Amino acid sequence: MTGIVPTMWLVWGLLALVVAGLKLYSGSLSKYEENQLILDDAFSQLKTEQAAIQASVHKLDSIRMVSLWLFIAASVFVAGYYIMDIVNQFK
Repeated sequence: MTGIVPTMWLVWGLLALVVAGLKLYSGSLSKYEENQLILDDAFSQLKTEQAAIQASVHKLDSIRMVSLWLFIAASVFVAGYYIMDIVNQFK
């Protein structure tokens, strides 16, 4: 049963890197997003740029949520594994 431990930690670490990487990438994309209401047509270029930034950030939202839930599931699995190991040691 000890053969699963390195694989378990490897998967958990990779998921942690993916979650952190997506968070950093999303943050760098949204860094240039401005919260302003554009009413005049003279600022249509700015409006187009902001729409492109929002579209990129919203594409990543579903990927970020899936990877976050996978990371949470992997964390619960790791914790459950060690809890079961402790319980089995006291039997």
